[in-house]
Amino acid sequence: MLFTLGNSLMIYCLNTSTIKPQALLDKIRLVGEAGYDGIELWLNDVWEFVARGGEVSDVQKAIADQGMVVPSVIAMRQWGDFEGWEHQLVIDEARRRFALGARLGAPFIVATPPLEMSETGHLPERYRELLELGREEGIRPTFEYISFFKSVHTLKQAWEIVQRSGEDDATLILDAFHNWNSGSTLEDLREIPLDKISHYHIDDACHGKEPGTQTDPDRVMIGDGQIDLAAEIEVLREIGYNGTVSLELFNSEWWQKDPSETLKIGLERMKELFEQ
Repeated sequence: MLFTLGNSLMIYCLNTSTIKPQALLDKIRLVGEAGYDGIELWLNDVWEFVARGGEVSDVQKAIADQGMVVPSVIAMRQWGDFEGWEHQLVIDEARRRFALGARLGAPFIVATPPLEMSETGHLPERYRELLELGREEGIRPTFEYISFFKSVHTLKQAWEIVQRSGEDDATLILDAFHNWNSGSTLEDLREIPLDKISHYHIDDACHGKEPGTQTDPDRVMIGDGQIDLAAEIEVLREIGYNGTVSLELFNSEWWQKDPSETLKIGLERMKELFEQ
């Protein structure tokens, strides 16, 4: 089911990090039963499921049975970290991950920059390499900056890398938490063309800690934190974005709650924000 945003449509999804302790097939069932349109999967969860005797076809069937889409899969890392034979190992892993993501029906796979490396001049070329590989495997790597990484940690930096790649299919995945935590502005967001936005992660930031000091565990349920989400969503409306949005938390307190209640609250709050 799709929901209206003015004259547009939004596709409400759940990033499975939000209910991390649950088993993979339980995650899929719970998300579908809660009324979400899609589920954003972590590939490591799928590999673990297969290692324990499951089949990728079981995952495909579970998603299809719930009538959900897979907006993207997570993640491809370290593609900007190494040289020589070590980089080739990363590319081999990228091909494996891209093939799995495509098999699961995802149009995008999240590609994150180096954690510790401050040098970023090589990243446009490396991102271009991923895009070429993605075309071969039938999936598009989408660039996501991480606000607490040393390399690419602002929206402006990420947009520059996407532009410098020179590829028409280069895109950004946006994240409300990273936008706020990096000090990126609404004007920075307005600079991103509609066709360069692959997906949107929605989350909030805990009270009591300033931007630039928070990391993933500091994310809280939307509406419980200090981010002006309504203002960011208004800019997305101006841009014309009407695609997929995922609730994405990494919060241990929410992991301890009844996942059905977490999913219910999350969907209600997303709809309140996007449909007001």
